[in-house]
Amino acid sequence: MVRRMRRDHLFPRFCSGSWLLAAFALVGSGCGEIQDINAARFIATVGIPQKTGQIPIFGASVVRTYPHDLHAFTQGLEYYGGYLYESTGGAGQSTLRKVALEAGEVIEKVSLPSQYFGEGLTIFRGKIYQLTWLSKKGFVYDLRSFRKVGEFPYDTEGWGLTHDDKSLIMSDGTNKIRYLDPVSFGVTRTVEVYARGEAVSNVNELEYINGEIFANIWHSSRIARIDAHSGQVLAWIDLASIVSKEQHGDEAVLNGIAYDKAGDRLFVTGKNWSKLLEIKVEGGPQ
Repeated sequence: MVRRMRRDHLFPRFCSGSWLLAAFALVGSGCGEIQDINAARFIATVGIPQKTGQIPIFGASVVRTYPHDLHAFTQGLEYYGGYLYESTGGAGQSTLRKVALEAGEVIEKVSLPSQYFGEGLTIFRGKIYQLTWLSKKGFVYDLRSFRKVGEFPYDTEGWGLTHDDKSLIMSDGTNKIRYLDPVSFGVTRTVEVYARGEAVSNVNELEYINGEIFANIWHSSRIARIDAHSGQVLAWIDLASIVSKEQHGDEAVLNGIAYDKAGDRLFVTGKNWSKLLEIKVEGGPQ
């Protein structure tokens, strides 16, 4: 009997070009069987360049804490209409959720079929868009009813998802961010994320905030503030002091950014964290 484990524990990241050799060495029957036993991303060196030059680093303080489901392996997070919307991962455990902010109570939930590993999500024009990790397939739901109303394909792994006023914006775990047409789902533009000339890999959960893309970097305690047009990192938000208190386990990493535009509130959480935190970014770089 195969014990079901989180994806980050077992195997390298296969089925993307940089890991083809590893994939061929491990399995000859394609990605589908690997995903069924919850294959994992390769725990590589954190994707932040060591030489960040003149890029400012900001600290942050906790304004308020809210309860968060300790069993939620958070992959996507968004604030909309007074509620949190969350996508969770895990083979046979992936969900889409509507959550009451104050109580942390799950109000509505859709469970994904067991072959899909839930990833990033965003809400755009009355619909919820949710990615899956290796399946190269996303799902579309009606915002009010939570009923699935469509699917869409993509050619990469699915990691983070957000949007601006025209496009869906997607990460795939590399340093590339793709803009997708929300009707045809074709790629309209690709930007590459760099910090002073060095590629920033492992770009994960995304949130579009006032013309910038805020991004978690997988296995890092920093959030990147990225110029949405050029891909250049404008600043880092260092949450090391928060992560050290909240992360209990190697894979319980910082992941999940949500922004309340009307209230100008910024929320963060992590995988299997017991808290969601409202934070305030400090005014000056460290």
